[in-house]
Amino acid sequence: EVQLVESGGGLVQVGGSLSLSCAASGFIFNDYGIGWFRQAPGKEREGVSCISSSDGSTHYADSVKGRFNISSDNAKNTVYLQMNNLKPEDTAVYYCAAEWLGYGLQLLPPLYTYWGQGTQVTVSS
Repeated sequence: EVQLVESGGGLVQVGGSLSLSCAASGFIFNDYGIGWFRQAPGKEREGVSCISSSDGSTHYADSVKGRFNISSDNAKNTVYLQMNNLKPEDTAVYYCAAEWLGYGLQLLPPLYTYWGQGTQVTVSS
């Protein structure tokens, strides 16, 4: 059974930091890229960052470059998203998802096959 389980969300003040984790199981981790996406109320789901479990390459949305860092621990089949200098506009439900690397690592939600349930991140001002 494929599972992606997010953890680490919560409430933080503007300028604060949070670290999200995504624990994956049930598929060949090294054949997939793991992406983080977010969806705020009334908005479309948008890509935040992704990482290839194969070669460690990464992509970031312009809105988070320089503030967020994605990393992977392949021994634990876990991907992390370190979020620093958080802003109110970062408030959203954050999802991790898995994309087969045969498509090439991209931040496009339709390419992602497996999805977690999401974790809420709220940045208060």
